[in-house]
Parts: sequence; structure tokens; C-alpha cells
Amino acid sequence: MNRNLAIVLLVVILGFSAAGVVGYRRTTEAQSQAARELASLRLKVDALERLGWMRSDPDPDGYKNDVKGFLKWYFDQVSTLQSRHGGNPAFDDYLKDIDRKAKALADADLPQLPDGRPRGPMSNPVNRKAFWEWEKAMFDRMRTGKYAPVLTGTDKGLRLDVVSADVVMVGNKPKIRFPIVLWGAQRETREDERTGVKRVMTWAEFATTFRLLDDKGKLYGEMSTGNPGMRNDFPERLIAEFPPQTVLGQYELDPVPATVSVMEMLVSVRSHAPSGGDINAQYSWKIPVPDDWRLKPGETWEGATETTRTEEEIDPAVAARKSKK
Repeated sequence: MNRNLAIVLLVVILGFSAAGVVGYRRTTEAQSQAARELASLRLKVDALERLGWMRSDPDPDGYKNDVKGFLKWYFDQVSTLQSRHGGNPAFDDYLKDIDRKAKALADADLPQLPDGRPRGPMSNPVNRKAFWEWEKAMFDRMRTGKYAPVLTGTDKGLRLDVVSADVVMVGNKPKIRFPIVLWGAQRETREDERTGVKRVMTWAEFATTFRLLDDKGKLYGEMSTGNPGMRNDFPERLIAEFPPQTVLGQYELDPVPATVSVMEMLVSVRSHAPSGGDINAQYSWKIPVPDDWRLKPGETWEGATETTRTEEEIDPAVAARKSKK
């Protein structure tokens, strides 16, 4: 009897010990996770404080120097955070997550559609990967000291950078590509009361016009569009370490007629504050058109349509003469 009692007591003690070890590990993991989240939050707050002046700096050259220093500081802090609290130096947790979900869907016994076909995933993991890779290219540009905007402007606390302006092949057609970064757009975090899921809403609406001028400043034509064709309002969703409060975008234009000498880029951004009211920012640049942006003589400008404009709108010289009368 005593021997059986001792065995029972030993089993109970071992059970409590195992439960204690499991509980200790869970507590330690929770504490480590909380410490990492707190460190990440502090880094974000520090970054936003430093970005306040940079978003408003009226000197383009001063800003270009400052943003390099800021990004070096920021990613040094990211490296320190990862060395102290752990992390993924490849920054591809989002890809791992969509791969895991795709595998779970493939392994699951999904119900069939009414016509007998199996029910597939709601979105294409390949497209999500391409979107992540597009963001990761900008992230790496910032992280490796290669972020050097060719154009930058500030208005009402919003900074808009045109990161580059290059001709690239899209399919078998050349395109003039303008990747952009908007710093400081207003955000709001909303939580679904039923599910508890939080969603970040970024308020930024774009209206962009590209005006094409000849060597005398006469308007040849123009292209107007709204939001960028590629756009990411919340980059931290894909890469948690992305610098905070940015909007990524990308415009692509067809090559312009051979007689065009200058492209005037006009961008309007409206950002609605959660507390009420709108920020309406305006940006404009005149860009000399290099040879590789132009069509060859005789080539047709695709997608062109004719509209009627006044002489003053087309030719600034006419407007200047009429103003003197």
C-alpha cells in the first residue's frame, strides 16, 4: 500500500513539474513577445518624431541628405532590435504565412461549388508574392543606402518623393516608370467589434497630370490619371519593419512624342484626418525629357485623343501677349 502510494505521489509530482515547465515556457515566450512588441512600438514612435521635420523641410537637397541619415539610423535600430529580441533577417514572414495558408487550403477537404468544381482559394498566392517582391525592392533600396529620390516636394506636412524615372520593359513594350513614396498620410485603426480584427485605414487620394511641352513651352498634350496603378497604403502589413506612415505607388507612362522637350508632372494629394478636415497638398515638377523617353520620328502616340483648348492654355506666349494689352 505504501509502495503504491509512493508511486502515485511520484506521478503527481512529475505531472506538476511538467505543467510547471510548460507554464514557465509559455510565460517566458509571452514575456519575450511583449518585450519585442514594446521595442518595436518605441522604434516606431522615435521614427515618427524624427520624420516630422523631414516631411516639412523645404530644401530638397537638405532633405535628400537627411533622409539617408534617417534610414541608416532606422535600419541600424531594426538590426539591434532583432539581435536583442529575435526576428527574421529575411523579412519574409508574410510569404511564409501565405505559403502556409495555401498549403492548408490544398490539404483541406473543401466543399465543392454547385457545378461540382472544387472550391479554390479566394486569392492567388503568386500575385501576393509579386506584390511583396515589389515592396521588398523599395525596402531594400532604403535599407542599403540606395534611396535617393530624383524629385521631392513638401506641402502641408506631406512629403512626396519620386524615387526614380527609368524606362523599363513591361511585356514587350517600353514604359516610363515613376515609383513614388508619400510620407505622412493620415491613418486610422479600426477594430471589428464582432471579430476583434484590427484594420489600418490610410487616407490618401491622388490626382496626377503629366503635361507635355515642346521646346518653346507650347502644350503638345497631357495625360491625367488618379491613384497610382500599383499602390500599397500600409507597407507594414507585408513587412513589419518598413518605415512607418508611408504610402507606396507607381505610375507607368507610354513613351512620349519625339517633339516633346519637357514633361510637367502635377500631383494633388488629399488626405482626410480621422479627427475631421482634409489636407490638400500640391506638387509640381518640370522634367527635361531624355531621348529614351521619346518615340522615334513617325511613331504614333498610342491612346491619344483630341480635345479643345484655348490659345492661352496651349501657348504661354499668347497668354503673355494678351496680358500686356
